[in-house]
Amino acid sequence: MKEKTYKTIVLSLERKVGRVWFNRPEVHNAFNIVMIRELREAIQTLGTDEAVRVVVLSGKGKSFCAGADLNWMREIITYSYEQNLRESLELADFLYDLYALPKPTIARVNGAAIGGGAGFLSACDIVVASTDAQFGLSEVKIGLVPACIAPYVVRRAGESRARQLFLTGERFDARRAAEIGLVDEVAAPGELDGRVDAVIARLLSSGPEALACSKELLRKVPGMSFEDVKRFTAEMIAGLRISREGQEGMAAFLEKRKPRWTE
Repeated sequence: MKEKTYKTIVLSLERKVGRVWFNRPEVHNAFNIVMIRELREAIQTLGTDEAVRVVVLSGKGKSFCAGADLNWMREIITYSYEQNLRESLELADFLYDLYALPKPTIARVNGAAIGGGAGFLSACDIVVASTDAQFGLSEVKIGLVPACIAPYVVRRAGESRARQLFLTGERFDARRAAEIGLVDEVAAPGELDGRVDAVIARLLSSGPEALACSKELLRKVPGMSFEDVKRFTAEMIAGLRISREGQEGMAAFLEKRKPRWTE
């Protein structure tokens, strides 16, 4: 992966883990169109880098991401419908790229995750949050809605919880976020990195191709008919069984050794 300096994020790779940091701590990592574009480029870069096995998304400073930047909002309030549509589509495209990335993604939620920030973590596969983190989908309070992030919040927390969160705009803590399924694990601030590292270790012990196929299953199967899903899933497992990774994994299991991808 070629090193690149970004204006609003930091991208790094260490020991098979690509890390993307929101890097606007002075505004609690609020996002604007520049950050959205940089995030999308970074995610696409990590998705095609064979050295990257896991991607971690987090925020510099005290916050994860506090939602849309106020200065950006002052600009977009004067935009035409067409201008707003173009920038909203860029956000929607980034969220889908993150959600569909063929590598496991972890949201390391170190602080406030409000509005779009809650959407970013919802598009990740696994969410580990600090007990200091605060959450909210408060768009209705300013006459807007959590539109582009809705598909991911609904998938993660479920429709009934999403209804409550979208309509009330209430703020809530990490333990409540875990209760409703928005967060998978909660840790004290000093234990957050250790918990994330433990999740990374579990992911790295699994086959990269198997992980990518698992994500494809999760993305496609819910929308398929039973007739279509039978063929799709049978073809997938048949292909994996004869693949180099599948052959190595089954051989390692039978020979009671670790597979080569863990080296």
